[in-house]
Amino acid sequence: MTELPIAPVSRLIRQAGAERVSSDAVPALAEIMEEYGIKVAKEAQKLAIHSGRKTVTARDIREARDILS
Repeated sequence: MTELPIAPVSRLIRQAGAERVSSDAVPALAEIMEEYGIKVAKEAQKLAIHSGRKTVTARDIREARDILS
């Protein structure tokens, strides 16, 4: 089970263009999103520490995303 609520994940799938969403698709995407989010957060934390900070900023998150993509 993931930390992400099911309803918003289901809405994201629909926003991507799906007319119907199976009951197993939503938790699958939530799990993938959570795994990726943790990777981004860990990379962002490394960037903050490297900059001599304890606080992770939005810029750290965006730079971490760019590094991982």
